[in-house]
Amino acid sequence: MHKKFAVLGLSVALLQGCASVNMESDQASYKASNFSEPSPGFANLYIYRSTSVGQGLKKDVWLNNDCVGETANNVFFLKEVIGEGAEHKVSTESEFSPNHMLFNAESGKNYYVEQYIKMGVFVGGANLRLVDEAKAKQQIAKLKLATQGKCSKPHP
Repeated sequence: MHKKFAVLGLSVALLQGCASVNMESDQASYKASNFSEPSPGFANLYIYRSTSVGQGLKKDVWLNNDCVGETANNVFFLKEVIGEGAEHKVSTESEFSPNHMLFNAESGKNYYVEQYIKMGVFVGGANLRLVDEAKAKQQIAKLKLATQGKCSKPHP
């Protein structure tokens, strides 16, 4: 019985604590949150996390099996991806196995993927969803740009 309470207490603490990741400069963050047009033939992909749940958790994110970085609450990444209808896979570390999301990118567009934390058995899991532009821009404007390329685990 005490073990159940200990696991529950640890889960709650991890879901409410505060995690941090390496951040880019304020200038880089400001520039990235201007939502400029991508280069010709490309699309911009914003991956962000802005939920109040799971603040004590860091979760890896991958794009097409390559590490984008580690997320914490209130951070975002900006990646330029091939457009022309190319399919892309965004993956996130979760509790037991990664979750994946596929989308087709059209050149000249911005795409917004939110990583969100959900309750898990032992620790919080993570999932991904495409978000409409108006809502995403409003959320990302309050976030900071995280440093790319450092994942805690290799892509499974």
